[in-house]
Amino acid sequence: MFKFTSNEIRDLIISFFVISLSFTILFVGRNLNGIWFFLPMVMVGVGLGFILHELGHKFASMRYGYWAEYKLWPVGLVIALISSFVGFVFAAPGAVYTYGNYIDYEKNGKISIAGPVVNIILALIFLAVATIIYPFLNPIDLTSQIIFLTCSLGFSINSYLAVFNMIPIWNLDGSKVLRWNGVIWFVTIAIAGAMTYLSMTMGVETIVRIILGF
Repeated sequence: MFKFTSNEIRDLIISFFVISLSFTILFVGRNLNGIWFFLPMVMVGVGLGFILHELGHKFASMRYGYWAEYKLWPVGLVIALISSFVGFVFAAPGAVYTYGNYIDYEKNGKISIAGPVVNIILALIFLAVATIIYPFLNPIDLTSQIIFLTCSLGFSINSYLAVFNMIPIWNLDGSKVLRWNGVIWFVTIAIAGAMTYLSMTMGVETIVRIILGF
């Protein structure tokens, strides 16, 4: 059964807020007005990206009959905030811990890849919505502008979360996926990496214009 402990809910909420704030600072710096304006939009992208990433791990673990629980990493929260001031976000605020008597490489790999795959799917959904709304953008329509900007941030953030977590170092998802299946690891990080590269170099609006043939 898909259950949450009170500590797990607390840790998810704290991690969600700190990661959202970190990405907001990354985008706007120390401008307080900018932080208050962008934070709600970033929270949509990070909220869906971070929460569903962890739930992907949790659901995959529990499908195998294991108990899984998210726990925050206080040091990771501090590092995320500090790193946001120097041009990137070390997005490791915590992790889903899976408890079982024996977890082989295949099961561990499948549990680990669930989170990044969720991020890739969410990024593509955000891009699709941005593409749909783009032809209807109006400079005087603040609502459509905010929706497009939220989707742009959602695409960029989820792409980054996917590629970051697929890096095969330390205890990140990528190390466990690579140990299980090198081909699947390569394909996944290549897709996430390409999406992240395009969002950083071309920007979401340019990507959308290319898709629409503008």
